[in-house]
Amino acid sequence: MRLPCPICGERDRREFTYSGSAVALERPGTEAAPEAWDDYLHNRDNPAGVTRDLWFHELGCAAWLVVTRNTLTHEVLGAKLASEAVRAGGRS
Repeated sequence: MRLPCPICGERDRREFTYSGSAVALERPGTEAAPEAWDDYLHNRDNPAGVTRDLWFHELGCAAWLVVTRNTLTHEVLGAKLASEAVRAGGRS
């Protein structure tokens, strides 16, 4: 699998470290109820289809990326810097 790094261009997946779902960018506020924090920390979906995941470009530019991909077809649909995804409200 090849991932499109916005800084380095298309790179082999082995240069990156997978860090899970991009739901981590949708962190509850400090005033959120304990149930919201419990859900955020412990519950994850296991979707078949299009997902948004966090990847760290460990052997490249050291950027955090949000990669949109399809888990059924293994197609990579795009990537953006995680800092841009956060500014956009956590969505691609």
